[in-house]
Amino acid sequence: MAPIQLDKIPVQKMKGISARRAEALATLGIQSIQDLLEYTPRRHLDRSMFLPINKLEENSEATVMGDIIKKKKVVRGKRRLIVSIHDGKGILDGVWFNQVEIFDKIFEERQTVAFSGKVTRFKTWQMVHPDFDIIGDNRDKLHTGQNIPIYPGSEALRKAGLNSYSFRRIISDALKEYQRNITEILPSVLIKKYKLLPRALAFRQMHFPESSEKLKQVFRRFKYEELFFLELLMALRKHFYQTPAKAVQVNIDNALIRKVVDSFPFQLTRAQRDVLKEIYNDLRSGHPMNRLLQGDVGSGKTVVALVTMLMAISSGYQAALMAPTEILAQQHYFNVTDLVKVPLNIEFLIGSLNPNEKEQIHRKIAEGEIDLVIGTHALIQESVQFKKLGLVIVDEQHRFGVMQRAELIKKGLHPHVLVMTATPIPRSLALTLYGDLDVSIIDELPPGRQQLRTFWRKEGKLNLIHEFIRQKVRDRQQVYIIYPLIEESEKMDLKAATDAYHYLKKDVFPEFKLALLHGRLRMEEKAKIMEDFKRRRVHILISTTVIEVGVDIPNATIMVIEHADRFGLSQLHQLRGRVGRGEKESFCILVTPEDINEIAQKRMKVLEQSNDGFFIADEDLRLRGSGEFFGTRQHGMPDLKFADLIADKNIVQTARKDAFALVEKDPHLRFTQHQTAKEYFKQKFVEKFQMKHIA
Repeated sequence: MAPIQLDKIPVQKMKGISARRAEALATLGIQSIQDLLEYTPRRHLDRSMFLPINKLEENSEATVMGDIIKKKKVVRGKRRLIVSIHDGKGILDGVWFNQVEIFDKIFEERQTVAFSGKVTRFKTWQMVHPDFDIIGDNRDKLHTGQNIPIYPGSEALRKAGLNSYSFRRIISDALKEYQRNITEILPSVLIKKYKLLPRALAFRQMHFPESSEKLKQVFRRFKYEELFFLELLMALRKHFYQTPAKAVQVNIDNALIRKVVDSFPFQLTRAQRDVLKEIYNDLRSGHPMNRLLQGDVGSGKTVVALVTMLMAISSGYQAALMAPTEILAQQHYFNVTDLVKVPLNIEFLIGSLNPNEKEQIHRKIAEGEIDLVIGTHALIQESVQFKKLGLVIVDEQHRFGVMQRAELIKKGLHPHVLVMTATPIPRSLALTLYGDLDVSIIDELPPGRQQLRTFWRKEGKLNLIHEFIRQKVRDRQQVYIIYPLIEESEKMDLKAATDAYHYLKKDVFPEFKLALLHGRLRMEEKAKIMEDFKRRRVHILISTTVIEVGVDIPNATIMVIEHADRFGLSQLHQLRGRVGRGEKESFCILVTPEDINEIAQKRMKVLEQSNDGFFIADEDLRLRGSGEFFGTRQHGMPDLKFADLIADKNIVQTARKDAFALVEKDPHLRFTQHQTAKEYFKQKFVEKFQMKHIA
C-alpha cells in the first residue's frame, strides 16, 4: 500500500477546521496536514513547574493549580467572567472578557484546574485570558505541566476563531492521527551516523518537547535535513549539467582571439588571464561549462565575457548575454561594439523595442545571421529561437531566478554557461548559493585605477558637500547624486529624486547642467541622458539606483548617496563602484540623518574603512544575517525555516559532503535506501530541477 501523502490531505480534514478557519490558516501557509505539522512554534514556555500563589511576582509568567471556589459574571462596565481558584496558599482570579458564555459553561465550582499566563495585581492576583487545563480531564494536559508551544501569526489565528488553546489542540490531534504516516526521508545510514531524531518523533518533539535538550535535537535534525536536500539539489544540478548526452564542441580560433586581445587599448590583468585559461579549458573539455565569475566592481568582467563570447563565435556558434536591466544591457552593447575590431554581427534585444524591430531581430537570430545578441529578459521570450546557441552569459545573476537562467539555456543544445556577478558573495555562502557552478574570481583591479575614498557625513554637512561638488565640477569633473525613491513615500521620510532634482537645479547648482535619471523613463530617454553625461553635456546626474551596475563614466569622480542608511552594505558598494573608474582621485560621500541606529552606523564605518568587496560582503552578511543577505527565491533555493547558512556553516559543510557523495554513488537515486529521499526531492524541487533525470 502506498504511503499516505500528508501534503495532499487538506487541513479541513481536521476536526474543528471549518471553511472559514481553513481560509484564514491559508494566509499562514497552512493548507495541508503537512503544512500544519510543519508550522514551527515561535518559542516554548516552560510550564513544567507549578508555583504556589503566595510566591507569585507581578508581570511574571507562571503556572498555578487550584480548586475553583467562585465563579462570577460581571455585567456592569466591561462584561467579563471571573473564575477564582485557591491552592491552600492564596487566591488567584482568571478573567475572561471575550466569549464569556462559552467559558462560563466550561468551568464549574470545586473543579481542580491549572492556569498559565502573565500575572498581574488588581486587589487580588489575576491572569487575563490564561491558558488552562481542567485537571482530571481525560485529555492530554496540553497547556500546563510541560514546555508548551507559542505559534506565530496570532492575528490570523484570531480571525480564524482559533486561540492558542484551540490551535494547540488541533496540532495535538493531528499528531495523534497522522504521526504514524510521517515518512522518514533521510537515508538511514545518515540518521545512524549523526544520531538524528527520527522524523516523526522530531515533529512531535518540535511542538511538545519533553525537555530543552530534546528541542535542541529537533532543531539539529531539521537543520541537517534542510541543508542536505539543498545540497542534493546542487549536486544533482552539477552532475547532470556537466554530463549531458552531447556537449557543444568548441574549436577556438586562437589567432583571432590573440588579434582581438592585442587590439584592446589596455593589457589584461593577471587575474583576467588566469580566468580566461580556466574558461578556455572548459570550452575544450567536451563537457558544458557551468561557471560563476566573481569580480569586484571595475575588475574587468565584461572584457572576460567578451573574449569568452569570441571563443564560442570563432567556432561557429552564437552567443547570448542577458543583463537584468535595459541600461546595463545597453552599456554592455556599447562596450562590446567599442572594443571589437573584427567583423561581428551584434544585436541589442530589449522589451521596449517596437514590434517590427523585435520581429526582425528574432528572424535574424533564428536564421543564424546574428553572432552575438545582448539583451534583457526579452531573450527568454518564447518567440526567440536560436539556430546554434553555444554560449550563454548571465550578468548580475543575483537579479535573476534559476528558472530564468534555465529558460535561456534551453534555447541551445547543452550550451556553455558563464554566470557573472559584481556582488561579491561571502566565501561561506558561495558553495551553497552556487554549489552547482565552478567558481572563478578576478581578484585584482586594472592598473592605473585610483583608490576610491569614502566619507560618512550627517545631513547637517550638506552645505559643505555642495561646495566640494562645485569645486570639482569647475575642475571639469562630474558627479552622481543618488536617492532611494522616485516619489515621496508616506511610510518612509525620504527625499524624492524628482523633488531633489528641481531643488538642486534651481537653488543649489543653477550654474551647472543637471539631469534626472530613474527607472520610469523610456529607454530612449535614459540613453539620451547617459550619452549626454558621457559627453560631459551633463555635469551632475541625479539618479535612483538604476545606475547601480554597469554604468562606466571615467570622468565621474564624486558620488553622493543620500539616505545611505536605507541601503545594504553590498548595494552601497555597488553604487560607489560607478566612480573611481578613471585616473583622477574619486570620492563617495554617504549622507545620513543625524540619528541613525547602531547597525546603520556600523555599515557606514565599514564602507569608510574598506574598498574590498569580499570583506564588505562578509560584514554585510554578519550585520544582516543570511536570511536578508540574499532572497532565497532569487536563487531558486528552497526557503530555510530552521537553518542559517552562516551560524550553521559546519552543518552546511557536512550536508554538502554527504549529498555530493550520495550523487556520486547513485546519481539517479535508484538505490532502495534512497527511494524516500527521491520522492521527497521530487515533491519539493519539481520546479527547480529537470525531474526526467531521476524519474
